[in-house]
Amino acid sequence: MKGATAIRDLAGFEGKEVLVRGWLYARREAGKIRFLVVRDGTGYLQCVAFSKEVPPEIFTACGTLGQESALEVSGTVRKEPRAPGGYEMGLKDVTVIHAAQDYPITPKEHGPEFLLDHRHLWLRSSRPHALLRVRHEVCQGCRDFFYHRGFVLIDSPMFTPAACEGTSTLFETDYFGEKAYLTQSGQLYLEPACMAFGKVYCFGPTFRAEKSKTRRHLTEFWMVEPEVAFSGLSEILELAEDLIVYLVGRVLERNSEDLKVLERDTASLEKVVKPFHRMTYDEAARILQDPAVHRRAAEQGAPPFVPGGDFGGFDETVLTESLDRPVMVTHFPADIKAFYMQPDPGNPARALCVDVLAPEGYGEIIGGSQRIHDHDLLLSRIREHKLPEEAFKWYLEIRKYGSVPHAGFGMGIERVVSWLGGVRHLREAIPYPRMLHRLYP
Repeated sequence: MKGATAIRDLAGFEGKEVLVRGWLYARREAGKIRFLVVRDGTGYLQCVAFSKEVPPEIFTACGTLGQESALEVSGTVRKEPRAPGGYEMGLKDVTVIHAAQDYPITPKEHGPEFLLDHRHLWLRSSRPHALLRVRHEVCQGCRDFFYHRGFVLIDSPMFTPAACEGTSTLFETDYFGEKAYLTQSGQLYLEPACMAFGKVYCFGPTFRAEKSKTRRHLTEFWMVEPEVAFSGLSEILELAEDLIVYLVGRVLERNSEDLKVLERDTASLEKVVKPFHRMTYDEAARILQDPAVHRRAAEQGAPPFVPGGDFGGFDETVLTESLDRPVMVTHFPADIKAFYMQPDPGNPARALCVDVLAPEGYGEIIGGSQRIHDHDLLLSRIREHKLPEEAFKWYLEIRKYGSVPHAGFGMGIERVVSWLGGVRHLREAIPYPRMLHRLYP
């Protein structure tokens, strides 16, 4: 098959005849003119067929082809501001590669369960297509950001012998007669790697067996996790700020058309600049203990905030609803955070940690901390959390040979993509969502 031109490149072929391969997205007719809208994954092309300018069989095909039929179309490119992408094709020929009939996803309204059951086809529709292009840019942006800052990619294993974030949310599996778990985070394996390379990151899927049905939870999601030697909380706060500002700017620049499809208010994203808002957990707790906030929680059926406890979705919304940029909440109670977090030297009841909350009610997008680098302190925390010492022998051992202060964070890709795309449920921000009752397709 001879080479085809991508729809996104048609501006360079004005007045020339080209061949485009794709799928029929929509068709309509007006008298003796028929219009085909063809998509090829890079854009949408309006093809115009006049009854007097094409053979009868071609004109007939333009009126009978089913949605998502695979096609080759050829004709002359011309400028047309009203057409998708600003260009259209004066159609001369159509070759049907595969004729589709009765495509199940039609312009009518479909329920979420129907669309999720047909996710393998729904990906072709304009909104999920646009959002996954935003996701693609976010993922590539993460890789470029860390690459240009001298970070080394370290692939952490998917099978682990122990928990990272707590044993209650582990997916257990049999590993040749031994118990193994799907990873909750690549962090534990990044810590020894940062002692070898200085600055490292991992990027991959993580798994949490949380029996949650909220719009902010998936059982399988992706995280990018940097880890930096000779650093503490202040350094990773700045790194997190820089990463988020970079990603927002990149998506605004490169995904403007996708954001239009998603009807995203970009004015709010344009306000995401440094410095971010910052507050301590105790300052946040005072806001959440306001009687007016408690009344709102009761009206919305949300559990009231309990001092000393973690934030719920309602709490995160309250803390960010009046802000134009993310807020970094630091110094959470140590006893509600992971065992490996460094206590604050000035107040050991608080951990040197951060949750970054996105504005507009999108919740936590980053969680990070300075890690415990003292062997004996880490061992005592492992024992306090009743974790198996033998499984963490290797993790403790890196504190014996040149241990230094180090810190890192994890950023949830789906949460960032949902925020940037302006969608409310994480299931839209991943190609094939895995949820409490969703394992198909």
